[in-house]
Formats: sequence, C-alpha cells, structure tokens
Amino acid sequence: MPGPSSGRPARRPLSVRATRPAKRRGANARVRLTVGRLLLVSALLLAGIKLVQVQGFDSAELSLKAQQQRATPQDIPAERGAILDRNGNQLAFSIEARAIYAVPKLMRKNWADALAKDSSIGSFEDHAKAIGVAIQEVLGTEVDGQKTDEKTMTDKLLKDTTYIELVDNVEPTKAAAIRKRFNEIGSEFRAVRVYPNGKLASNIVGAANWRKDMTPGATHGQLGLESSQDNLLAGRNGRRVVDTIQGGDIVIPGADRDRELEPATPGKSLELTLDIDTQYVVQNMVTDYTAKSGAKSGSAVVLDSKTGEILAMANDRTFDPADFGKATEDEKRNIAVTSVYEPGSVNKIITAAGAIEAGLFQPYEVLTVPGSIQVADRRINDAWVHGDLDMTFAGVFGKSSNVGTLMAAQRLGEDRYAELLDLFGLGKRTGSGLTGEEAGVVPPQNQWSGSTFGNLPIGQGLSMTLLQMTGIYQTIANNGVRVPPRIIRAEVDDNGARKEADRPEGVRVVSPETAKTVREMFRAVVQNSPGQTGTGAAAALPGYQIAGKTGTAQQVDPNTGNYSSNLYWITFAGILPADNPRYVVGIMLDRPSGTQFSSSAAPLFHDIASYLAQRYQVPLSAEQSPLITLTP
Repeated sequence: MPGPSSGRPARRPLSVRATRPAKRRGANARVRLTVGRLLLVSALLLAGIKLVQVQGFDSAELSLKAQQQRATPQDIPAERGAILDRNGNQLAFSIEARAIYAVPKLMRKNWADALAKDSSIGSFEDHAKAIGVAIQEVLGTEVDGQKTDEKTMTDKLLKDTTYIELVDNVEPTKAAAIRKRFNEIGSEFRAVRVYPNGKLASNIVGAANWRKDMTPGATHGQLGLESSQDNLLAGRNGRRVVDTIQGGDIVIPGADRDRELEPATPGKSLELTLDIDTQYVVQNMVTDYTAKSGAKSGSAVVLDSKTGEILAMANDRTFDPADFGKATEDEKRNIAVTSVYEPGSVNKIITAAGAIEAGLFQPYEVLTVPGSIQVADRRINDAWVHGDLDMTFAGVFGKSSNVGTLMAAQRLGEDRYAELLDLFGLGKRTGSGLTGEEAGVVPPQNQWSGSTFGNLPIGQGLSMTLLQMTGIYQTIANNGVRVPPRIIRAEVDDNGARKEADRPEGVRVVSPETAKTVREMFRAVVQNSPGQTGTGAAAALPGYQIAGKTGTAQQVDPNTGNYSSNLYWITFAGILPADNPRYVVGIMLDRPSGTQFSSSAAPLFHDIASYLAQRYQVPLSAEQSPLITLTP
C-alpha cells in the first residue's frame, strides 16, 4: 500500500497471468505419419494380393478372355463352280489368288519394342525397304496392272495407317514365298474369275467378280447366269476364327487359328446346252451380217428341233466379262430374250397350221386373191400391186400374201386363232432359264377391236422375242409338239457327279400330219424357179430340203405414232432339213438400211445352215425339194 507521504490515492495492482505452455506439435505429426504409413502398406498389400490373383489364380481365365475379345469369326469363301458348254469346254471358271497386305501401325509398334531390346537391328525404314526389295524380287515390277516395284511397296509400308493392301491377284506360291520371309505381311484369299473365250456367249454367261466390300469377300454374279445361278455356283462358305485388330475385320498377320477351320463346300458347275464351236461361228456370222446390213442390232438362235435345247444364241453386241465395268447397257443385254418386236410375215405359219389342222385348205388348192382386203375399218394390201390373182394355198405363203393369209384366217375364226397363239407359247415366258427374258405381248381376245384380227395373222399388233419366234418353228419341226427351250443341261458337283436338269414337258399344238404338211408347204418360200420363186430363195441350201419364212415388220415411228414406211424388223425362221428336221434357226435384224443385205435375213440363214450341216454331219435329204406351184 502506498505511504502517506505520496499524497495520491492508492492504485490497484496490475493483474499478472501465468505463461501458457507451448503446444506439442511433434506428437500430432507422428500420428498422421503413422496413419499414412498404415494406409500405404494396406494399399500395397491389397495390390500385391490382386497381382498374385491375376498373375496366378486367374491368369488362364483372363488370358482366354483377352483372346476372345480380339478373336473374330470369319467366313471362308467356297470355290465357285465353273460354267461349261455341252461338251465340257469351260466358259467360266475360277482360279485361286492372294492379296498381300500389311498393318503398318502394328509393324511400327512391334519394331519399336524389338528396338528397345536390341538397338542393333536398325531403323524401321530400313526394314520396310528390305520388304519392298523382297516383293520386287518375287513379283517383278508389275502384277495385273499394279506396280510392285521396291519404291512403291516401301512407300506403302511407311504410311501412317492401320491397314494397306500392297498388291492384289498374286499367285498363291509367290504370296507364300513373301510371307515365309516376312511373317508380318498378311495374305488374303482371292478368287479370280476367268473367261477363256472372252466375248463368246457373254450375253448368256454374264459376269462375276470378287467383291472386296463384302466380309470376308467373295465372288458374286453380276449379270447373266453368273447372277441368276449365283447360289448354286457359289457353294457354302466355311468358317474360321481369326485374330483381328480391336475386334474388327483386319486380320493380324500370322495369327490365324487354323485348328478351328470348318471347311467350305465347293459350288456346283453348270453344263449348258450351248456348243462352243457353234456359238463361235454363229456369233461371228451375226456380227458380220448385222454390220453389212446396216442394222442397229442383230441376233440369231439355233435350237435342237427335238429337245428344244439352245445350241447357239448370238447377238452382234457383246462384252468381255473380264472388263465388265466398261461394258455398255446395250452390250450387256441378251436381246434374243430381252427385246420384243413384231415378227411380221414369219407369224403367218400359225394361220397355215391352223387352216391345215382344221381341214379348211389343201396345199395345192387354188385361191383367187385380190390385191387388198377390208377388215373392219382397215384396208390391207399385199406388198406388191396386183389385181385378182390365182395362188395355191402354198403359194400364199411362198409369195407372202397378206391378203391370202387374212382370207384363210377369217375362215379359221378368231377363237381358234387365239387358242393357237396360246398353244404356241406366245404372250408368256418360255422358262428357258435365261435372265431378263420378256414375255412379249398378245392382246387378250376380249380386248380385240374389229381390226385386230386384220393385224395378228400377218404378224402385227403382237410382239415376241426371237427365242419365242424360233420356238414356233421348233413346234412345226418337232411334228407339232412344242418343247419349251432351255439353256441349262445339267449340274455337276466337285466330284464330277452329273445331274441332268429336268426336261420340260412338250405341248401338243397340231397333229404330226399337219406339221409335216406345213413343212412341205413352206419349202415353197425358198425355191427359186422362173415365175415360181419364193421370197426367201437365198436361204436354199444345195442337197437339203429347207422350210422357212421371211418376215418384214413395220416399226412404229416414235414421232407420229403410226407405222413407219422406212423402219423395219427383218426376220427369218427356217428348218434344216425339212424332210427330217434336226435344227431350227431364227434370225432378227433391227432397222437394217442402205445396203444390198438390208431387205432379207435369208442369206444369213443359208450361211448358218451350211455350217450346221457340216458341223453335225447332217445327212443329205433323200430327194430334192419338188417344185411347188405358187401361181398357176
């Protein structure tokens, strides 16, 4: 307490607190460090346990799953069947080839891994060049138009890409030689379709090629029989499992699982009714004659008169199946079955057969034929000007009289004529087996106008294919039985076993006696005698009786919609020989003009018939055709 001498009031003493003790920081840090160490040890322990599990107990299962993830099932293309002529000559067949390829990105990765272990192996560029040199040594500098020189191959291998095809259509032995040296080069199966005869019968055979855009790739028909018979020719694919990149469709070279193969079943071969030699000669004749006649197009068909088998079917325009992509649409078409036309006077044989069958006329019966005839609202004339003219019934067709034919048709009647059109197979497809076949057009009888029956008997107002037209004459040649034509003769499996195609049933159209009489009558068409010459005398073949018919059908002018005075289809159909038929030939020329060959196809028939007689050693007729009186 202050003394009395200070004279001031006493002050309270200041408060004094004790100093706080320092915090124990070292103890807390030790706790945290201990916990962290425990967690780390626990994580390492768990990772170790998992590693032991993965590498030990589960390794086999996981490895299998990894393999399954990159394993891809893939088809093995079957060997495609051949197409043969009737004598076993090949028109189309396949040869085995390879496409060699690489997976550059995978190659670089593998090379980098190898370089890390052994730096002395050199650069990847040197390795790529070594492969390029090897490929050139084996293949040369070009394969099937593809460059295979060392630089081209090396440049491809150095591309920054997952997959690259190096060269296609390599011989299998050469591809194997390359792979033996460098197993990182892959090899894919290819089938090269070969057409040894080029353009021969290509409108019938068609074309097939290897489709890379289909997995795993296969030969597929694009046209003709190659397309319509694709399933039979192709066979059944096999099956394999391959290792692919990321489960895709790029096979890792050298990783095929050959032990898992399911073999493919080869396709069957087709044996056609064609004779390759006859096809070759007829095709050349048609091409030559079409050019000489100035026609837009031309076509011919040769049938076996008894079986209806197609021995030859030729068009002037064809294509090389090996270069299918460059063919025009006109070249691809088989106009003998895909084009329809009005047959003209060739169709008159139907009226003749119907009238003889009905007993309305005899071959040498004389008719007085005027120069024109009225049918409903139409007046129809003969092709030449004449007044009343006496003609034998055979002479009506030998001279190709429109008026005489219509006189006979009117006596026959519409009902019977319509029935005959159906029996002869007109207005419906023949079922020949050829692709793109048209049915033609025959107006239904209930739609006929008054003048329709003035058109049909002379070959106007209806349309047909050349194959149908030839089939009419096959019916007369085969004693009145129409046998639908066919192109496929048999199937042949890979063991050589042959299965005959079903033979179509014949259709009785007229009696054998009628057919024989009509054949004899139509010999008048090809006879050549002063005052008694038929319209197709140029078709005659010395030593053989020939029956046939010429045709000239007006085409409709697209500008006027009426029949043209200068656009025609020229046709001819004939039987060799008429007294013992073996072959029937049908010919069509579209719009011939401007030459001495423009008016008739009879000379072309003569040339084809002459070849057939020699090729098949057809016996000469027992006697020469008697002179038939056309105009008394």
